[in-house]
Amino acid sequence: MLLEGKKLLNLLSILFLGLTLLYPQEEVRDNDPLIEFQETEGASSKLKFFVQTPNRYVQSSAYDWLEAVMVYLGTAEKIKDSSAIYTYRLMQAQLYNDIGDFDKSIALAKELYDVTDSLDTRSITLVLRLLDDNYGNLQMFDKQIETREKMQHLGVIEGVRFYDIYASMGLYRKAMNQYIQTDGIAVPDNDHLGLAKHHNKVGYYLFKDKSAATAINEFNKALGYLKVYNNDISKQKSENDIFESEALRAEIEGNIGKCHVLLKEHIEAIPLLTDGIKVLKEFNHGRYGQHIMDNTLALAEAHLKLENNRTAKRLLDEEFEDMGIQQEIKRNKLLATYHEKFENYKSSTALLKRNQQITDSLKTNEVSILNQQLVAIVGDSDLENSRRIINEQKLANEKIRSEIQAKDERINLVFISLIFTLLGFAGLVYAYMKSIKNQRLIADQKHIIENSLKEKDSLLKEIHHRVKNNLQMVSSLLSLQTRNTKSKAAIVALEEGKSRVKAMALIHQKLYQNDDLSVIEMQGYIESLINSVQPVYKKGGHNISITVDAEGTELDIDRAIPFGLILNELVSNTFKYAFPEGDDDGKIYIHLRNNGQEGYFEYADNGVGLPEDTEERTNNSMGLRLINRLVNQLQSKLNIDRNKEGVRFWFNFN
Repeated sequence: MLLEGKKLLNLLSILFLGLTLLYPQEEVRDNDPLIEFQETEGASSKLKFFVQTPNRYVQSSAYDWLEAVMVYLGTAEKIKDSSAIYTYRLMQAQLYNDIGDFDKSIALAKELYDVTDSLDTRSITLVLRLLDDNYGNLQMFDKQIETREKMQHLGVIEGVRFYDIYASMGLYRKAMNQYIQTDGIAVPDNDHLGLAKHHNKVGYYLFKDKSAATAINEFNKALGYLKVYNNDISKQKSENDIFESEALRAEIEGNIGKCHVLLKEHIEAIPLLTDGIKVLKEFNHGRYGQHIMDNTLALAEAHLKLENNRTAKRLLDEEFEDMGIQQEIKRNKLLATYHEKFENYKSSTALLKRNQQITDSLKTNEVSILNQQLVAIVGDSDLENSRRIINEQKLANEKIRSEIQAKDERINLVFISLIFTLLGFAGLVYAYMKSIKNQRLIADQKHIIENSLKEKDSLLKEIHHRVKNNLQMVSSLLSLQTRNTKSKAAIVALEEGKSRVKAMALIHQKLYQNDDLSVIEMQGYIESLINSVQPVYKKGGHNISITVDAEGTELDIDRAIPFGLILNELVSNTFKYAFPEGDDDGKIYIHLRNNGQEGYFEYADNGVGLPEDTEERTNNSMGLRLINRLVNQLQSKLNIDRNKEGVRFWFNFN
């Protein structure tokens, strides 16, 4: 009887264990931080929970959190609770940052910072930290430094540091010096783990600054302190402490290995990098991904140098998440070297060409051509700087001419004085020789001035040429994106953007082809623009009769670019919508005049005209909104005539 009772007890235990194993996910689901957030009362308490929960996305994504916060924000706005509105907008800005929409996060954070006078210290701190993180992600280092200076000035955050920003900017020596002067001196002598981390960081900055030999000394110091820490039995260490120590050792050894590669000591580097990668992979959990990638690339480079080509290829073929641009460039370069060793020049050339494309794309981003020109915001800082330099040079040249003229007048006065004082023939000869010398000086200065003006004209033409080439690169990038896009609406938007970029590129092309760099002849420009727009909307061409009446009209670049974009939109709309039944009898009339004081522009077609809901369409159509903005930029107002057949647009301009 007792034996049967024990069997029953064992059976119940097994059943309970089985139920526990079957339903673990329900318990996890009940511990969803988002549910606990929603059950928390009050906006202030919700913010406190939000900030103090770093693993808040363990069950629900940032998008789920954003949806919940937007509901609370809407309720707060309805009851006009200003404190709650601010709190939920702060969480909204942080969620956009977590999603990766840094521009939107910055816009919200700036609005929140504008009411600093009415905020408590905690809110100001959260907003400034959020702005700092956003600027760092967007590599807007000047703004990041400015934000930290605000933190320092307001005193909301103690011990504001800048060395991580300097490191991100590539100023590793400056980053190291500030780190040593701030955080480095704060490490106690008995904190051996802290000293190991300190020397590892100093060594890393030296390595990035190409001082590999000095960096190895710092890394060896770090290993020494780490060994003392591990052998210290007086301090009890948790399992996490042991894991952290092992991961730090692997990181340091990997750094030493990379230094050996930099010093071309490849045999010494291989065991250090191999062991470092192995250990870091055990403790990775998303924390050491960048170290693993850097070590793997360095290990592949060492094997390539030692002709262990197959091993190097296996390492380079590994799949990595979140590979950075510089890491991708290095891997492509190493793969190109590998293919070159086996005389596979086609693959090698393709990889090097890919690196060149990446480099060109980076340069394009650096000069902000895509951001500045794609949205029709005209303005090129390099061009403006060149114009400013040319104007300054012209003023300097005028000053030189004035000085020469004044000097010549003084010589004439001396010559007259010599005549009246009867110094004789010797004085006359001296004055004559002086005059000859100054005439040569004038000729030399004139030659210098002419050469300088030619050089500045060549420079300006080169700038226009480069801007045109950069815009063509943008157009090519949009074309590549179009081929890889399946959404019809996205393809249409990309094609329209490409057409607008071409319109601006054509302006710069006309400028560097002209002898006069200050104006553009509009008749030829308009005809070229129509020829470039037409194939986009009908591959075989159109039967529309196009009349351009702009002969003899010239505009400067500040007005030519808005006109080019306006015409691009109007002609595109006519090709797309004006003749749905066929364009055999289609007509377009373009008239442009400018007498120097007042100008007039008119565009008309005999198509189906505008729909009745034109005003509503104007608010929703990017093209019509863009036309109105460009007309406003010309300090005018767009007029539309719908009373006759087709449609007619016109406006006056100064």
